[in-house]
Amino acid sequence: MDAEATRAIDRYFDHYADDHRNGTNVLIHWICVPLIVWSVIAALWVIPVPSSLFKPGLWAGMAMLAAVLWYYRHSRVLGLSMAVAMAGLGLLTALLFRELGPRTLLFVAIAVFVIAWIGQFVGHLLEGRRPSFFTDLFYLLVGPAWLMGKTLRRLGLRF
Repeated sequence: MDAEATRAIDRYFDHYADDHRNGTNVLIHWICVPLIVWSVIAALWVIPVPSSLFKPGLWAGMAMLAAVLWYYRHSRVLGLSMAVAMAGLGLLTALLFRELGPRTLLFVAIAVFVIAWIGQFVGHLLEGRRPSFFTDLFYLLVGPAWLMGKTLRRLGLRF
């Protein structure tokens, strides 16, 4: 693992942690961040693709791959862990797409996205700090990785 990349992810995590010290806000993030990630995947899943060339979910898959590559660039373990999480969210979305259809899935994704972001902003109101992504949009990728990093540490894994 590249030392500079390690320092970069550590800086991201340290800054993110500074904006997330309130226990209630952190709990809200444990619930809302995965919901937001799923809702973005689901919304991208329903974007039409030429059926003769591709299957539904192409755009979501491309976005998930780009995110996983960003995580992997910072840490192999983190990248692989996020790949597993993204694969799980992708499988869930594929099942929901089949069961609900694209229109209903899109409406559910939008509703989850809005409600989860309201939760995030309530958490930051309690925290008394602005969300980190107001500083740098990459923090939209850092949030899920920060939660995964906490999970990996609890499992005794180094990343």
